[in-house]
Amino acid sequence: MVAFLVVAIWGSTFVFTKLLLLGGFSPAQIFTLRFLIAYAVLLIFCLWKGIRWVADTWKDELLMMGLGITGGSLYFMAENEAMNHTTTTNTSLIVCLCPLFASLLIGLFYKSERLNRTQIIGTLLAATGLVVVVLNGHFVLHLSPLGDSLAFVACLCWAVYSLLLIPANAKYDTLFITRKVFFYGLISMTPYFIVRPGLNAHLLFEQPALLWNLLFLGCVASFVCYLAWNWVIKNLGAVMATNYVYFNPVTTILFAWLILSEPITIYFIIGTVLILVGMVLSDKKTRQE
Repeated sequence: MVAFLVVAIWGSTFVFTKLLLLGGFSPAQIFTLRFLIAYAVLLIFCLWKGIRWVADTWKDELLMMGLGITGGSLYFMAENEAMNHTTTTNTSLIVCLCPLFASLLIGLFYKSERLNRTQIIGTLLAATGLVVVVLNGHFVLHLSPLGDSLAFVACLCWAVYSLLLIPANAKYDTLFITRKVFFYGLISMTPYFIVRPGLNAHLLFEQPALLWNLLFLGCVASFVCYLAWNWVIKNLGAVMATNYVYFNPVTTILFAWLILSEPITIYFIIGTVLILVGMVLSDKKTRQE
């Protein structure tokens, strides 16, 4: 249930991010501001509860850095920049297929995480439903080597992030890991702002509605959801948890329908059914255990 709710919230972020983009913010500025808010809230909470600043070893600290880059700066920059060079359909389709790549990658390193036959069928069925939902009856893809490659980089980033969370969760608590993700995600954005300085924070005062969108992205979609997602992976397993990402475009379309009045088609309904059936099958091992 927690995994489902997190993915549902993340599905809505595309809508709120679109509103911020229309308000004048760049993708890099949106990412940095939402992570700054999330890190500040989490840091205050950790100071109140008691805090540890560094990992046990320098190798573990490098692991935390890897999490911050793959699950933070590089993932968001690759995904957002991809939409500047290819269609939103291509980007959504490639990025949201990350469970397939995560399953393969994690299975190479952890035998216990490999899917059985029923789970493989469920994963493929959910992936098919994802394709139906994203394409929405328009079965024509416009190839763009640069844009599609960037979307694929974002897809691989989330797969690597899921892989790196396995050893991190084995040694450290969720609060510590999540705070490190925000910290290194922000630090790794420094080179970008050396080249292109400025956060356009004045827009939040000129358009107060944008502030609420940003607070939602920072406090809920980042602070709460990253904490919850890292906890889900720790308790459910990286492969099983990542499969819930298939439901991401479903919630995106629902929120677009509610907020932006975008239509819902029969392809959306068919694809959603396929995703739900596939997720039930892919979760079969966990239920039996």
